[in-house]
Order: sequence, then structure tokens, then C-alpha cells
Amino acid sequence: MQRKAILKLLEEVQKGVVSPEAGLKRLDKLPYEDLGFARVDHHRTLRQGFPEVIFGLKKKPLHVAAIVRSLLSQRSNILVTRCSRSVYAAIRGVTRKAKYHDAAQAVSVTQDTAMYGDGVIHVVCAGTSDIPIAEEAAVTARVMGNEVETTFDAGVAGIHRLLSARDALTRARVIIVVAGMEGALPSVVGGMVSVPVIAVPTSVGYGSSFGGLTALLAMLNSCASNVTVVNIDNGFGAGFVASLINRKR
Repeated sequence: MQRKAILKLLEEVQKGVVSPEAGLKRLDKLPYEDLGFARVDHHRTLRQGFPEVIFGLKKKPLHVAAIVRSLLSQRSNILVTRCSRSVYAAIRGVTRKAKYHDAAQAVSVTQDTAMYGDGVIHVVCAGTSDIPIAEEAAVTARVMGNEVETTFDAGVAGIHRLLSARDALTRARVIIVVAGMEGALPSVVGGMVSVPVIAVPTSVGYGSSFGGLTALLAMLNSCASNVTVVNIDNGFGAGFVASLINRKR
């Protein structure tokens, strides 16, 4: 439940519009709802400003749909990451507001169209193989109420492609940079701007990339002081943290 919704409910109880018993009933699912196979954290919106995000990988479609049904009562946006179209089909059985994002392999349910970001989050990726992770970051940031811009296929092997987006990058409040191979792109972007740069290493690359470990270590050793790093292929984590940085005060 959102903070503003709880405040409104308390005010209605104070004014006598809602009885204390009715108010208690509306709060009885806080802080979590036990579904048997999952305990849905309804208190997370109050603590962190956004509901629990569902990691869909290896979960049963009907279980994911049941969690989505539980979260719908919060009247907030819902995000399911790393899920297949079979999971999406199950969610559509619960709400027709569900939308599948093919590139990101994610499902979003929009119930709140308010903008909570104070500026633009710009997502950059090095190559087209990195687009799925970049899209996951972009979808996450949009679902959390941010304006998002993207620049894809702008790796260091053709640096002029990145430079063509320099004006847009300098306007951004937070930048997410997604790259595999040698992972050099975040350092280049970091040296161009004065805002936080969140680097996302991907598992894209040949043998000595070690499934993204080479890119991860390169990003951790960036000489650009404004670069911080999330886990390999963790576009969601980058989008979430960028949203917290960009949130209106």
C-alpha cells in the first residue's frame, strides 16, 4: 500500500468517514499476505516507494499470476522480470492491463501513470547483443515512473556513434551503460558527464570474457569516478537504483 493511500485512510478514519473496524480491515494484509507458496510483501511500497518486483525465472505461471493478483490491490504498477510468454498468458488471465516486453522478457501492469522521476534516465548499450539487458533496465525505470531515453549499439569500436548522442547524455540525470566483451563503454561515458553512471556488465562475449566476468572486473576498475557497477546481466537492478537516484524529493 502506498504511503499516500495509508495517510488518506487514516484521515478518513479521523473524520469519521470510515469506521475504525473498516479501516483495520483494509490494512489487514499489511505487512504481508501468505499465499501458501509465497508471502507477498505488501509493506514494501511503504518502505521503499515501489511494490515487490516478481522474479519470474523458474516460477510456475499460475504462482506468478497469483502473486500479481495479490499485488493488484495496492493500486501501484507491477513488474515481473525474466518471464516467458506462458507466464504472461497466466497474468493476462488475472488482468488485461498486463503488457509483455519481448526484448526484456518482462511483464508490466500499469495502474499508476504518475511521474516520480525528476529528470531523464538515459540507457546506453554497447552492441545489439546487449539490448535485452538494456531493455530490462529501461522497462524497470519506466514502470517506476521515469522518463527514459535510449541509445543502442554505440560501443567503443565505433565511438562516433556514442558521440552523436553527447547532447542527450549531458541532459540526463542518471545514465545506465550496458556492455559485454571488454566492458570499456562505462568508463568512456563516465568521462563525458557529471552525473552518476550505473554500469551493467553482460555475459556477451567470446571465451575469455568468462560469461561477463571480464566486463565486470573492467567496470569495477574504471578510472571514471562517477561509475558504479551492478551484477552481471542485472538490468533490473540498474533500472531500480537509477529510479531511486532520479526520484523527486
